[in-house]
Amino acid sequence: MTRRKIEFTNREGHTLTGALEQPEAGPVRVMALFAHCFTCGKDVVAATRIASALAEQGIAVFRFDFTGLGGSDGDFGNTNFSSNVEDLLDAAEFLTEHYQAPRLLIGHSLGGAAVIAVAQRLNSVKAVVTIGAPATASHINHLFIDHYDEIMTKETAQVHLAGRNFKIQRQLIEDLENYNSVEHIKTLGKAL
Repeated sequence: MTRRKIEFTNREGHTLTGALEQPEAGPVRVMALFAHCFTCGKDVVAATRIASALAEQGIAVFRFDFTGLGGSDGDFGNTNFSSNVEDLLDAAEFLTEHYQAPRLLIGHSLGGAAVIAVAQRLNSVKAVVTIGAPATASHINHLFIDHYDEIMTKETAQVHLAGRNFKIQRQLIEDLENYNSVEHIKTLGKAL
């Protein structure tokens, strides 16, 4: 397996950082795009192990940090579920232009909900895999329950998640509440 650092620019003008895992020998059979969990990053253990295992099977895997996380530019506090979906679409466009179009989407947790939302918008996608994806994106609202009232009245709050502090804005919660994975899942069979 070979790993290559990749940077691309999303439609907001932010530079997003990723890693492309490719088979060491033989051609790339399939290109996969991996979406990490909420507040995680491209280098979370699950993502690196999955990418390595798939590369050994001839499947290239591109994983990247969403806007404002890991090595990617931008302010996480200004992102939401919709911006993650847009980042995935930008990553798919980059792969299509410079490597090959993704045929497999893989998402972990909220990243799983994001790949479900993206799948029907990418003609190249033939399969979607989710790991612990919530039925609705608003499922993660429980992470903010102690700060919910503050976020809703003051528009923002600092929330401690996964050992770090994050600025969470009202627009994130409202965006999450507007997304319903079930509706996207119903159309997957028709789209793929």
